[in-house]
Amino acid sequence: MRIVFLCKRRPQGKDLIERPYGRFYYLPELLSRKGHDVQILLNSHKYEPHIELKKGGIRWNSISLVSQGPLAYFNNVNKIIKLNKPDWVIGFSDTYYGIIAQHLAQRHGCKSLIDAYDNYESYISWLKPLHYMWRRALAKADMITAAGPQLAEMMQRDRSDRLAVVLPMAADPEFIPMNRYNCRTELGLPQEKKLIGFCGSLYRSRGVEFLFQLADRICEIDPRVAIVASGRKEKGLKIPPNIRWLGYLPDNMVPFVLSSMNVLLVLNRDSSFGHYSYPVKLYEAMKCGIPVVASETASTSWILGGDQRYLARIDDLDDFSAKLFAALESRPPIYKPTASWEKVADKLEEILLSRI
Repeated sequence: MRIVFLCKRRPQGKDLIERPYGRFYYLPELLSRKGHDVQILLNSHKYEPHIELKKGGIRWNSISLVSQGPLAYFNNVNKIIKLNKPDWVIGFSDTYYGIIAQHLAQRHGCKSLIDAYDNYESYISWLKPLHYMWRRALAKADMITAAGPQLAEMMQRDRSDRLAVVLPMAADPEFIPMNRYNCRTELGLPQEKKLIGFCGSLYRSRGVEFLFQLADRICEIDPRVAIVASGRKEKGLKIPPNIRWLGYLPDNMVPFVLSSMNVLLVLNRDSSFGHYSYPVKLYEAMKCGIPVVASETASTSWILGGDQRYLARIDDLDDFSAKLFAALESRPPIYKPTASWEKVADKLEEILLSRI
């Protein structure tokens, strides 16, 4: 098959040309390894030159929105699809790419697939014309895929005759169990403490106040427990002294952070975003063999197989405290098996071949 992927260059802030990351890199790369002709057309939001190269068996093409203007990416994609006539055009990583993928695939007689890992309509809820175009593209695409069943059900609401397929998230290969003592030494973390980790953005809009309240509760109950956070921080936000903030760490240090923890805390809000979110940090912690306690949404419950040991009621200090202390004293967890990127790529290949 000839497959063209449309994607922003830096999903989750990770530059796909510089390093492998997530479904945006591994699914195209693994399809290329299987012998398919794969091209990724990237849209950069930074001022940088047009890039064309071949790497990892994939042809990469990156256009800068800033230096070349808003229509340059669309025109570039249109030209390449018209010239190469791929079997599939796949929209990754954002609303815009799904819309463009479906529109240009239909224009040039190709099949279209739209993939989503979040509820994109929750990002800019007031931008109704964009959401209308997104829903229209979902209804007309030849196939849609989603990171979990709740999101898949939402995306297929206007597609009664064609069901969405679940392509779950997975942990990248660098997430493996590692020696806790060595990881803490690498990060300068205390060996004698029981550590609860939080990896994510520290922003008021994302409910960081609950994390602060929970830290107060935990440290008051047992001073032998410490809270460690890593990730981006909102400008001007003051982090309480009972939370040790490691800053926004390089990607290669994140596995060390997870393997330093006794428990990983994953928080979500009761919102149109939170209920369709499939946090990759859960998959990464599970791959590292770390106990987790996550806000109980339909999506996190699906990831964790409904196991109430790992799920706490949203914004409930008592339930989170109880679950965290139970996790600190528990034996190493035995999670239900999760998919690898290899298995997810096998499933994607299967559905693409089935519709040729």
